[in-house]
Amino acid sequence: MSTENRDRRGFASDNEAGGHPAVLAALVDANRGHQRAYGGDDHTARLGEVLKGHFGPAAASFPVLTGTGANVLAVQAMSPPYGAVICAGSAHLATSEGTAPESVAGLHVIGVPTPDGRLTPDLVRRHATGIGHINAAQPSVVSVSQVTECGTTYTPEQLKALADCAHELGLVLHVDGARLANAAAYLGVDLRTLITEPGVDIVSLGGTKNGLLFGEAVVVPRGDDHPAAVKALPYLQKRATQLLSKMRFVSAQLVALYEGDLWLRLASHANAMAARLADGLTGLDGVRIGYPVESNAVFVALAEPVAARVRQAFAFHDWEDDVRRWMCSFDTTPDDVDGMIDAVKVATKQEVG
Repeated sequence: MSTENRDRRGFASDNEAGGHPAVLAALVDANRGHQRAYGGDDHTARLGEVLKGHFGPAAASFPVLTGTGANVLAVQAMSPPYGAVICAGSAHLATSEGTAPESVAGLHVIGVPTPDGRLTPDLVRRHATGIGHINAAQPSVVSVSQVTECGTTYTPEQLKALADCAHELGLVLHVDGARLANAAAYLGVDLRTLITEPGVDIVSLGGTKNGLLFGEAVVVPRGDDHPAAVKALPYLQKRATQLLSKMRFVSAQLVALYEGDLWLRLASHANAMAARLADGLTGLDGVRIGYPVESNAVFVALAEPVAARVRQAFAFHDWEDDVRRWMCSFDTTPDDVDGMIDAVKVATKQEVG
C-alpha cells in the first residue's frame, strides 16, 4: 500500500480511523510486566473506578472486545432465554449484528419502523405484544441507539420517558452507546445526566468509534438494582467469547479515554467537523440534508451521478434510496471537510452542465 493511500482519510465510517496517540501510549504502558488475567489486573480495577465517577457509585462495568459483543451481552444479561428485544428497525441489533442476538443470546429482535431512528413510548407500547402469551417471545428489553443510526440523539427527557414506559411494562431499557460520547457532546450533558438519572438499566459504552483501537464496555449504571445481572455477566462474557484473558489491554484504552475529558474532546471535534460539512453543503443545488445533524454523522440526498463523482475522491456509504451517509471522526480535519465540500460542488456543477 502506498504512503498516499495509508494517509488518506474518508467519510465512510468512524470505525475506519486509527487510535488516538494517548490510547496508543496507554497500550504501551499496559504492556509492562505481568498482570493477572481475566480482569484481575490494575487497569481493569482502575476502569471500574473511573466509570463509577461517570455513572454513579453503584455502577458495575465489564470490558469487552467488540460492539456486537457489548450489545448482545447487555441484552442477554437483562433477558430470559425466551425474551424479545424491541428496537428501531435501523438499530444495529436489527441490522448489523448478524445473527448474534439470536444465536448467542437466543433472543427475538422486534425491529420497529421509525422516521428518524428514534423510538417513542407509543411505538414501544404498540410493539410490546404477546406479554403473558405462551406462544409469543416475551418482550424483555427496549433497546435504543444513542446516537441513533440516523445521526439523531435522544434528550435525557426522551430517555426518561422511554425508561418509564419500559419499567411500566415490566421491561428494561438498554442503550447502545457506540457513539454515546457524541450525543453527550451535542447535548452538553455528562454521562450520569444522560444515562443514570433517566433510568437506563444497562449501556454498551463505546470506544472504538472514538479513538480506541478495539474495545467497549458493558455498564450497569445502578448495579445494586440488578444484582442478578451483575452476578451473571462474567459468566455470560465467557459464554459469549467476550471474556478476554489479557483484559488489561482493553481496560487501559478505556481508562485513557474516560479518565479525563479526552472522550468528550474527541467527540466534540468529530461533531464540529460534521456541522462544518453540513453548513458547507446547505443551499447547494441538488443537495439535501437528510436528517438533523446532531452528532458526527451527515446524511445527504445526492443523485447517483453526483455521488459517483464524489466517490472518486472520498469514501462514504450509501444509506437508502439516494441518501448517502458521511461520518466524521476524531481525526477528521477542516481540510478534509472542505475537500469534500469542494468535491460536491464540482460534481454538482458537472451534473448541471
